[in-house]
Amino acid sequence: MKRRENLTMAVIGTRDQAALLRLAGVQKYRVVDEGRNTAESVLQALETFLEDGSVAVIVLPEVWAEYVQDVIRSRREKKQYSPVIVTVPSGYRAAAMDVKAFYEAYTKQLIGFNIEI
Repeated sequence: MKRRENLTMAVIGTRDQAALLRLAGVQKYRVVDEGRNTAESVLQALETFLEDGSVAVIVLPEVWAEYVQDVIRSRREKKQYSPVIVTVPSGYRAAAMDVKAFYEAYTKQLIGFNIEI
């Protein structure tokens, strides 16, 4: 079992996303520039963080989740929930969507029921 005090959070994102989360205290990050190789870069970064035993949570923009959907699905089927992979709304799309509804649906998908606070 992983020791709690040694666990960290990692982010895969654009320069702005990584910088913002680094200001919030995230120490591990990979900056991915959008372009032709975005999918490959996101997959490589995810695999690196999945192999790092000190990473407990991996954050990536939801628009990039489609690039690694096979990895996420495979881990769920094998019940490998550590580290947790969390997608976050990104860019201008986040302003246009109901973020509360997004996370309620996301929580229901992950654990099978809603949690209301």
